[in-house]
Amino acid sequence: MAPESFTIGIDLGGSSVKGVAVTPEGETLGQGSTDFDVAEPMEWAEAVKALVDRLQRRRRKTSTARVGLAAPGVAAADGRSIVHMPGRLEGLVGLDWSRFLQNVDPEIRQPVPVLNDAHAALLGELWLGAAKGFQNVILLTLGTGVGGAAMVDGQLLRGHTGKAGHLGHTCLDIDGAPDISGLPGSLEDGIGNATVAERSRGRFSSTHELIVAHQTGDAEATKIWMRSVKALAYSIGSFANVLDPEAVIIGGGIARAGDALFEPLEKMVHDVEWKICGHEVTILPAQLGELAGAYGAAYRALNPG
Repeated sequence: MAPESFTIGIDLGGSSVKGVAVTPEGETLGQGSTDFDVAEPMEWAEAVKALVDRLQRRRRKTSTARVGLAAPGVAAADGRSIVHMPGRLEGLVGLDWSRFLQNVDPEIRQPVPVLNDAHAALLGELWLGAAKGFQNVILLTLGTGVGGAAMVDGQLLRGHTGKAGHLGHTCLDIDGAPDISGLPGSLEDGIGNATVAERSRGRFSSTHELIVAHQTGDAEATKIWMRSVKALAYSIGSFANVLDPEAVIIGGGIARAGDALFEPLEKMVHDVEWKICGHEVTILPAQLGELAGAYGAAYRALNPG
């Protein structure tokens, strides 16, 4: 009997690498993660190699010739590398992952497609998660910052340079401080975990602390949290006018707040959304968690283009 084929999807994050081994039908055969020290040059690359090797060795009775990789930054038009990622993971920009991984494992015979991590997360949710079945859908990941991706009429939106979908870098306050992209008063700064201390004037060091205080009746915490949710809701209303999605998928660590986020968010979006023919955008929690990007990378390897 011929060995069962499978594909490996790898998601390179800021301090760890996550991966899955998956069949073409979406069955998970294995998964894993490896931490790395960002201060050690290229340790992240060695972590990717180690995880690919580990996922390969676990499937001795199967065979693979495909690997896909998701990473932060803007992916090259040819899908072989990241072309823009300032300030983090030195050595990532320009690294040809097909050549890098094929030198490690000659069994990897196909090109290794590389895509932005948020784009990959949306593909994962479209394949196996909350976005399955939609043709027009937005993903927002709420964490340290705000990641984003969009599918329009069944096609992943990349844009001219590949940066399309960076929805966190949209302006809500023209007088606000510039975010990491240089844009003032962005959505990312309005709800991202990186600015919660500033938004709370030093009272809270994480969004989790802020939400706990809100849930226990702290009026000031509630005011701060509801303003953060309003920033997200008004942004979704704006994105709906531009992209007209069927659904918006919300993921990332902050989405684990559950009803504390989704209940006020749905009401605020309802109040500002421009409703055409009675349609209202559906807001859904992501389903694949921290492995969404890895599943999306595997999907891209199985469906290049």
